[in-house]
Amino acid sequence: MGSVITTEDTDEWRNARKRAQAQPYASPALSAANGHFSKKPHQTKGRRTKARIINLKERNLDMLKNDLILRNPLRLMGRENEAIVPEGGFGAVLARAGVGKTALIVQVALNTMLQQKNVLHVSLDDPVDKVNLWYQEVLNSLAHQYHMRQIKELWESIQMHRFIMTFKVEGFSVPKLEERVKDLTEQQIFNPHMVIIDGLPFDESLRIPLEGLKAFSENHHLHLWFTVTTHRHEAPGADGLPVQLASVADLFDAAIQLQPEGKKIHIRCVKGGPEDVETCDQLLDPSTMLIQDPKKG
Repeated sequence: MGSVITTEDTDEWRNARKRAQAQPYASPALSAANGHFSKKPHQTKGRRTKARIINLKERNLDMLKNDLILRNPLRLMGRENEAIVPEGGFGAVLARAGVGKTALIVQVALNTMLQQKNVLHVSLDDPVDKVNLWYQEVLNSLAHQYHMRQIKELWESIQMHRFIMTFKVEGFSVPKLEERVKDLTEQQIFNPHMVIIDGLPFDESLRIPLEGLKAFSENHHLHLWFTVTTHRHEAPGADGLPVQLASVADLFDAAIQLQPEGKKIHIRCVKGGPEDVETCDQLLDPSTMLIQDPKKG
């Protein structure tokens, strides 16, 4: 399981500090022992040259990662993670409860992790074990969909790029989040590239906290994503956006909405998507919670 943290000073938190302080750097000898490369000289026709060992298993794993990156859910919608939400920017995934917000945002997170970039997942609803289960289930679904055999090795190679932080909704605040992130970065435990805030209630009182999070995101050069719960009975605002974003839309660079229609779940860019409406409108498979490959649609 990847690194985890709660608002308490738990054993996991203390152990993470110790690991960071005692983190050994891989030496050439160690890398050679793991089959990555060798610095031992090799005789070839009277000349001494350096031999390079190519680990086929590692190469296949890298190819698998690259293949999954090409299947990035936002790429299927005509965008990249960083293109749709710039540094310091906000993105949102909106849907009714149980439709697939967390599954979609986990796909976005996994794509970032595959690129060896760090994701801080802040959960205000679910405990650490449940968040971790989401990642494993989504990755298992990807493995089944794309016939991947190295699922265990893949997970072991990317899980260190994710850190789970949990808060109770009433205990969450921008200063508390900043304090925890400062602890992580100053002690060289974890330096996030993307932050996901899952479960923050969006209401009329959220403007000031969001402005604080905007400053936090800009100061740390982060790509910050939110999950936003909508409700069936609510009509969209005058600008067509869900009412949850109506008063704070200017803070967001992108917003993706999941809209159930019969047995289908449409994924639509309501802000910041490509101009090509057909590219933007994709389907989420309700059985796997993965974006359907348009070539198979």
